[in-house]
Amino acid sequence: MKKFNDYLTIKQAAQLLGVSTTTLRNWDITAKLKALRHPINGYRLYRRSDLKKLLNTVRTRVVGIGKQIR
Repeated sequence: MKKFNDYLTIKQAAQLLGVSTTTLRNWDITAKLKALRHPINGYRLYRRSDLKKLLNTVRTRVVGIGKQIR
């Protein structure tokens, strides 16, 4: 069974990633980061695990770029 704590609203996800809600909506439309839809109200929900994966990927790339520059 899925827990509600495993998901973030679009506002919470935007704050966690440091981007705007508009950016998240655009990423959803272009399939860069897929949102799930709440079954009752249709609001976008983001899996906490997907957001953490994205953050780790970005951090890894930034660290890798930093190593190449030095």
